[in-house]
Amino acid sequence: MILFHYETDFALKTETNYANWIRSVVESEGKIVGEINYIFCDDDYLYNININYLNHNTLTDIISFDYTDGNTISGDIFISVERVRENADELGINFHQELLRVMSHGVLHYCGYKDKSDVDEKLMREKEDEKIKMFHVEHL
Repeated sequence: MILFHYETDFALKTETNYANWIRSVVESEGKIVGEINYIFCDDDYLYNININYLNHNTLTDIISFDYTDGNTISGDIFISVERVRENADELGINFHQELLRVMSHGVLHYCGYKDKSDVDEKLMREKEDEKIKMFHVEHL
């Protein structure tokens, strides 16, 4: 089950399209969808999670809590819509493209991909690009 929650005035226009896409992302990695919650929020909301749960005093675009059990992918993915908008502006890309990148990033972590080393980060970016294309092909 893939659910979307909103702690800000942002809302996805077609939740079904996004849920189907995330399901496809997970299944394309040979995994099973458990319960994945996307929580869209603002910078302050995510900053407070970063401070209270991770002891990080920084702004970020995404924080994920992984509850994956074996091949069943589950977790809570918190996304700051403000941060995604700012990142998109800085990168010179549209908001939707950056949102897809961040949404896929969280679930790819649950599938076992890392991004701490240069090699891991390069593979993560390749996987994000691959998964973003799946949305465009299947759902637009």
